[in-house]
Amino acid sequence: MKRKHLAVALSALLLSFLPALGAALKFEETDKSHSNVGFSIPILGGLSHVSGKFTDFTVSIVHDDADVTKSSVNAVIKTASVDTGIERRDAHLRNPDFFDAEKFPEITFRSTRVEKKGDQYVAHGSFTMHGVTKEIALPFRINGLRKDEKSGRTTLGITARTTIKKSDFGMTWARPDNPNFLGDEVEIVLDILTRTAAPAPPAAAPASGR
Repeated sequence: MKRKHLAVALSALLLSFLPALGAALKFEETDKSHSNVGFSIPILGGLSHVSGKFTDFTVSIVHDDADVTKSSVNAVIKTASVDTGIERRDAHLRNPDFFDAEKFPEITFRSTRVEKKGDQYVAHGSFTMHGVTKEIALPFRINGLRKDEKSGRTTLGITARTTIKKSDFGMTWARPDNPNFLGDEVEIVLDILTRTAAPAPPAAAPASGR
């Protein structure tokens, strides 16, 4: 009997570290210090790649474990925050040859449905960049969910990878001296760490009258 009670206690302890199954959780506080919204593009026919990232973005995720079709993903990326580590190149990426950040200040993704395929998920939705909107499928994996008993908050980690063609979004600039220098396919690289909002403090009990 003692072993049975011990097993029950251990099971209860393990379950206390996980969010309740069937509960939809909303994650809106992205940890930008430990997240990455990046991209990679081939140069010289794939001899090398240039990588970059965006430093200003917001991601809102609703995760419903009981019914994944009720989950959703919405992201907004500020194009002016592009960063490849070389300011001259970044300034070129912000001008009309590429992102045209002044005219199109945001890249957005808004999911219309989410499905589960094997051990990963796929968010289908509208991706808008450079004034062009196209439907894309964004495969992603949930790296884990962790609940902090002290704060009552749950942390979610996801990883996503997909490839788009920049020409599909009106980005057709090429170097005059070498038109094939820059590739067309761009790999999108996402590593997101986000948390639920802190629970509201309990309401104060009304003062008893005398």
